[in-house]
Amino acid sequence: MNGKIIGIIIMLSAVIAGAGLYYLQIYGFYREVTEEPITLVSLTDDQPEKIATTALQAIDADSSPIRFRACFTTDLSLPMLTETYVMADASDPRNAPGWFDCFDASAIAAEIDAGTALTFLGGKNVHFGVDRIVAITEDGRGYVWHELNDCGEKAYDGTIVGEECPPLPTN
Repeated sequence: MNGKIIGIIIMLSAVIAGAGLYYLQIYGFYREVTEEPITLVSLTDDQPEKIATTALQAIDADSSPIRFRACFTTDLSLPMLTETYVMADASDPRNAPGWFDCFDASAIAAEIDAGTALTFLGGKNVHFGVDRIVAITEDGRGYVWHELNDCGEKAYDGTIVGEECPPLPTN
């Protein structure tokens, strides 16, 4: 009888811990971001410039620099954007939590692959080793996510960081 009670307590503890971990990963750390401007890096001076957007929805989490996601619309045309801003290598967007339904990573990746969306650099080292990527479709829908850049991949996998990388922040 004692063994059953201990077994039940262990099972209940595992279920509660699993549910708590799931909640924290999917919901707990995220917060809505309302004041985040959408920027693209200018070809002329390599500095981020705010672009005109509407219908911005964004989320972020302090637990990781790559959890930022945003959706927006813009009236700027792709030809004008390609002549004005730095393009980024096409990359697959990172998944967003299912409840953030404006950001469908597989649909965005399909548009990038089809050429109906182009990717731009939204900011270099927005956090150490992390770049902001902005994808904009032909019809003006935009999506933002963060990707590790070469410095971030080197720093986080333990290899020596070269001189081209900014210094690691001291927190």
